[in-house]
Amino acid sequence: MATNINNLAAEINRTLRNYAHGVGEDIEKVAEKVAKEGAQQLKARSPVGVRHRYAKGWKAKKIGKQWVVHNIEYQLTHLLEKGHAKVSGGRVPAKVHIAPVEDEMIDEFVQGVEEAIRG
Repeated sequence: MATNINNLAAEINRTLRNYAHGVGEDIEKVAEKVAKEGAQQLKARSPVGVRHRYAKGWKAKKIGKQWVVHNIEYQLTHLLEKGHAKVSGGRVPAKVHIAPVEDEMIDEFVQGVEEAIRG
């Protein structure tokens, strides 16, 4: 397709907008995939209590333009991940399960974004 030199800037802008829109959609798909897989990983790796609510409570949810992974039993996440003091003295040891999944999710998201940019 031949382009007039006077329309070159407009043509370049249009092409870049189309590219950015396509890459943005690909990044959105990567974010959704990573969030949903992260929630599944956390369900599998979480400590299971008597009620099983904590392990089953991991959800991936879109809030605005961001994907968020959260637990319905949010009060327990910090206590289990970091450990806590007992009422009778002493400490409950930490059960680290969120940090490894978070690191994996970050790596997977970065790789997905790099692939989306490359095309």
